[in-house]
Amino acid sequence: MNRNLDSAFEPIVLSMNRDATDAIVCTLREAAHFLIREWPSGDGEEYVTAVKACVDAVNGDIGPDQFRAALLRAAGEVGIAASSLPH
Repeated sequence: MNRNLDSAFEPIVLSMNRDATDAIVCTLREAAHFLIREWPSGDGEEYVTAVKACVDAVNGDIGPDQFRAALLRAAGEVGIAASSLPH
């Protein structure tokens, strides 16, 4: 099975709080790592949707940009500030 872990999308800067270093996420691999290792809560509805969307994107069932939208919704759900990198 072909995995799309290195598929890229428009980078997102995720800020957990003022004391922590921001995370820049721009591939499905980085996003999966962040969702599994760094996410503050594993029980929100949007979080679960984002995890499923990540798996779907890795499997090629949805595009990376569709996953990105799910990740942004999940970040909003738990109060993680998310922004795009300036061009």
